[in-house]
Amino acid sequence: MHILITGYKGFIGQNMVEALADHDLSLYEWGDKDYSLDGVDHVIHLGAISSTACTDIEKLQAQNVMFSYDLIDRCIESKIPIQMASSASVYGKDNVTFKETDIAMPSTPYAYSKYLVETKYKSASSTVQFFRYFNVYGKYEDHKGEQASPYHKFRKQAEQGVISIFEGSSRFCRDFVPVETVIEVHKRFFDIAESGIWNVGTGKTRSFEDVAREIASETGAEIVEMPMPSNLQSGYQKYTKADLTKLIKHNNVGL
Repeated sequence: MHILITGYKGFIGQNMVEALADHDLSLYEWGDKDYSLDGVDHVIHLGAISSTACTDIEKLQAQNVMFSYDLIDRCIESKIPIQMASSASVYGKDNVTFKETDIAMPSTPYAYSKYLVETKYKSASSTVQFFRYFNVYGKYEDHKGEQASPYHKFRKQAEQGVISIFEGSSRFCRDFVPVETVIEVHKRFFDIAESGIWNVGTGKTRSFEDVAREIASETGAEIVEMPMPSNLQSGYQKYTKADLTKLIKHNNVGL
């Protein structure tokens, strides 16, 4: 199978390329010369500004929205199935059920950019699949800086002897999903010719403090609390937990 992967230099992209190395791959990154769909059987669109804290509307519009619109249109025209990386951030900071049928309440520009693309193509005439990633962690997170998962960030901090967590982190619980699980979902959906939106998580939660304590116990690092920066407070999701009913039952994709 010939697969085009966009955003291949990113965290999930690098893992995806490694996992699909036995396929014929075409790779595209923002700023490269235009991609070609000639001979492509499937597209995995991971390319985007992935920072949930990004407030550059013009940049988000260009890279996350308009580029995605163009790519999906071209795939529809060529009848090529496309898988889209979306985000659980579209649920907003107050959702507690996290069902794909819930009303989206994106509270950051990044989340809204993902919502715009989902909304435009959820009734596409050919196969367009959106995967709402929850908090993904794993190999190749080094370049993500402050946007890295707590698993990665806390281990890096532990090398200096101190892990910093936000005040109240015992109450901040997220659905942390290994990147290997994300890739497995993408692979299984190659054989599902159905458009729609699916959550990709574990259906379980863990607090940031719990993650920090686990790493501290392994490394001997100290844990210190700090106030949450004001630029994060308005859109911060203190709780996420994927409802996997549709992923597991509707399409018989067991994880």
